Amino acid sequence: MSAAVPVAVLTAAVLHAVWNGLAHRIQDKLVGFALINLAYTACAVVLVLLFPFPAAGAWPYLLASVAMQVASQLLLLRAYQLGDFGQMYPIARGSAPVLVAVLSVTLLGETPGVGELLGVAVISCGLVGLALAHGVPGRAQLPALAAAAGTGVMIAAYTVSDGGGVRQAGTVGGYVAWLFLLQGPVLALIARARRGRGLLAGAGPAVPFGLAGGVLSLAAYGLVVWAQSRGNLATVAALRETSIVVAALIATVVFRERLGRLRMAASATVLAGIAVLELAHP
Repeated sequence: MSAAVPVAVLTAAVLHAVWNGLAHRIQDKLVGFALINLAYTACAVVLVLLFPFPAAGAWPYLLASVAMQVASQLLLLRAYQLGDFGQMYPIARGSAPVLVAVLSVTLLGETPGVGELLGVAVISCGLVGLALAHGVPGRAQLPALAAAAGTGVMIAAYTVSDGGGVRQAGTVGGYVAWLFLLQGPVLALIARARRGRGLLAGAGPAVPFGLAGGVLSLAAYGLVVWAQSRGNLATVAALRETSIVVAALIATVVFRERLGRLRMAASATVLAGIAVLELAHP
């Protein structure tokens, strides 16, 4: 794995945390996610004209990923409606690396080395610490936790699907462009069906945040899919989840949520796991 791969994934992690922070900042989460989807749908219209059409072998993966991406956004939207950013984001993202490691071995036949497995394990421990930094959640939080955990399952599933699909596509740019072009209108139409024509009424202050979130989302995903075409899937997935460290800072600085010693220690554990992954790929 070349040095460009971890750099691309870590950049994507920062962009991902930022766009999620923008989405959470918008008071009406349904409006926020609709704007985000409209933004990267518009970008995708341009991109499909610039990149080659994905090969036929990639389409089963691509269509499956579209369905799982839509499901993950609906679940994440619900989690953000019910819970705090600093808790929902790490639970949604933190469950993915272990699931991806298992799925990449069982479905794609990848064989991660000892160093990779150790790195994934250390990162996962840190992510669990981040998720539980304020103690074991109570019963009232179960719906929010279920939505966040369901998001993590969808993230793991579409990560594996994209890992196989992009290698069949013959074009990273074309794969990402069609993925977003097909995915974006679905959630926007679901939002319109729930609210009707008045969906974006009074959304003026949220528009720049939503549109910026959509552009950042597309850029982040494009970097990850590119990395998946060149690096070990479990390693890329684990590095990608370092966005939780960035999200912890956003939660503290922007949303004024308490960081605390446990969350700081958990963040350090995540960084230690990254170091282990890097040593596994000298």
